[in-house]
Amino acid sequence: MQPSRDTTRLVEIMKALRHPETGCPWDIEQSFDSIIPYTIEETYEVVDAIERRDPDDLKEELGDLLLQVIYYSQLADEAGLFSYEDVVDGITRKMIRRHPHVFGDASARNARSAKGQWERIKAEEKQERAEARMRRRDIRADTEGTSQDWSGTDEIGAGLLSSIPGALPSLTLARKIQEKVATVGFDWTTPEPIIAKLREETAEFEAAANLDEKRDELGDLLFTLVNLGRRYDIDPDAALRGTVSKFRSRFRAMERAAASRRMSLSDMSLDELEAHWVAAKAEAHSS
Repeated sequence: MQPSRDTTRLVEIMKALRHPETGCPWDIEQSFDSIIPYTIEETYEVVDAIERRDPDDLKEELGDLLLQVIYYSQLADEAGLFSYEDVVDGITRKMIRRHPHVFGDASARNARSAKGQWERIKAEEKQERAEARMRRRDIRADTEGTSQDWSGTDEIGAGLLSSIPGALPSLTLARKIQEKVATVGFDWTTPEPIIAKLREETAEFEAAANLDEKRDELGDLLFTLVNLGRRYDIDPDAALRGTVSKFRSRFRAMERAAASRRMSLSDMSLDELEAHWVAAKAEAHSS
């Protein structure tokens, strides 16, 4: 087996790893569910490489993410669901269909018209997928209720929020849900009532009598903060990541300052730590 620039070789490698007799014992044991954490981790590592502007790491992490696609495709192929080639065929068809102004005869060339076509075609695809699921469920009714039932769920009539994946990170999930319900008018139009709601939720958090109540109220607080950020077109995940990055940088400055005095932060009092924090903030503002 030799390296190659052709993704077909990667498919061959995965087939070899999954071979029941000669493959890798660890890879043979894996399932759709067991590799989900790795998929999530690889996705975040791609984002991290981009944010660090590291092209070498990005190239490697994109390869790791591509391997996840190949892995799921091989599992699906073994289960008789679809193949990697089907995945490629599906996405190429989708991109061609969603860009008639590029690949078809449509005359619209501006961004607004393109977005309108995109949304219309996505809605058509969603309806077609739902109908296809219903047909598959009818055909595979004898497998209903088993762990290997991949006939899908019925999204027709399932509600406005049914198209939003529940596995999204919580801040992103909250924002997408708020954006979706806003399309039917269930939304505040100005930030003032959201700020008032934020004060109300803060008071309810303070008044919560036990940990379970505080957990619920904290969730309400976060949901309201997401809504406030959305009103100002601020992505909550990006905002929080920015704050975390800023915190890490300032904390590292505290560590450097302590090291220059041959001290450890763990040996300092809270007042000393606070003084170093203030100095780190001042250093960051002056740079």
